[in-house]
Amino acid sequence: MIPRLHPDFLTKPLTHRGLHDVSDGRPENSRAAIRAAIEKGYGVEIDLQLSADQHPMVFHDYTLDRLTNKKGPVAMQVAQDLSSISLTGGDEGIPTLAEVLDLVSGQVPLLVELKDQDGAMGSNVGPLEKAAATLLSNYDGPVAVMSFNPNSVARMAEFAPKVARGIVTSSYAYADWPFGRDVCDRLRSIPDFDRVEASFISHEVADLERPRVAELKEGGVDILCWTVKSAEQEALARKVAQNITFEQYLA
Repeated sequence: MIPRLHPDFLTKPLTHRGLHDVSDGRPENSRAAIRAAIEKGYGVEIDLQLSADQHPMVFHDYTLDRLTNKKGPVAMQVAQDLSSISLTGGDEGIPTLAEVLDLVSGQVPLLVELKDQDGAMGSNVGPLEKAAATLLSNYDGPVAVMSFNPNSVARMAEFAPKVARGIVTSSYAYADWPFGRDVCDRLRSIPDFDRVEASFISHEVADLERPRVAELKEGGVDILCWTVKSAEQEALARKVAQNITFEQYLA
């Protein structure tokens, strides 16, 4: 039986990297942003990267440069050092997945995106997925995992078969991605959905009219979307998607 999303994932809007606002001391993927989302009853979407000592860290970028005052790859730093690096616009360090699981503690749905560790959406993945699955095995609350890389989703099916899993999907405009057009052309049609035994997608909001999305929805697949940035955009998105991931306003 392929695990499905908990109903809360279809009723509670999902904050993109937490309810972040650096003007209020809440950087993206910070504990402060996650606490703010919980206080308002929203779900939380977070990103995972792997530290040098194999700990899942809640951080979006592959390098520290944009979001901290440090530079260099996240994967070259151990978890203890990453935790001591303050996120720009806040007063907290980079959280671990373990810390976020303790913080959320089943209060709201938690959607975990595993960032592609292969570099070109290939099959060179596994350590991040295994580490995340180990922590999620003891988590009691509505949780789901997803990745742009279908191979990552397949590994989560292996390591955490009872956790709902999905593919993050996109129009794959060539200019937006660092790999070849052949990879974009392949992933655009979402060919791996059945292979990885997913139950949902989270699709790029500007591309929700794609026929493949309609086909999946008609087949009973749950459709989420990313990233909605206004009430007007939300109204349009909800004509297709059952729920949204949002930022920059209150859904």
